[in-house]
Amino acid sequence: MKNQRLKYLALNIKTARIRKELTQQDLAFAINVSQHSISQIEQYRQSPSALMVYDIANALGVSVEELFKDVPKIELE
Repeated sequence: MKNQRLKYLALNIKTARIRKELTQQDLAFAINVSQHSISQIEQYRQSPSALMVYDIANALGVSVEELFKDVPKIELE
C-alpha cells in the first residue's frame, strides 16, 4: 500500500509540473535539489520528505492537499 500511495503522489507531482510547463531541472533548481532527486520521486523510487513536498507544492503553485489528491488513505483496524 505504501508504494501505491507513493505512486499517486509521484503522478500528482509530475502532472502539476507538466501543467506548469517546467522541466525536472527547473523544479529541482526552484527547490534546491538535484534533477536526479525529482526524477526518482516522479518514478516513485524515492519518498520525498514532508518539507520537500511543501517546497514542491510552493514551486508548482499548488496546495500540498492537491499533491495528495486521490492518494489512498491508511485503513486502521
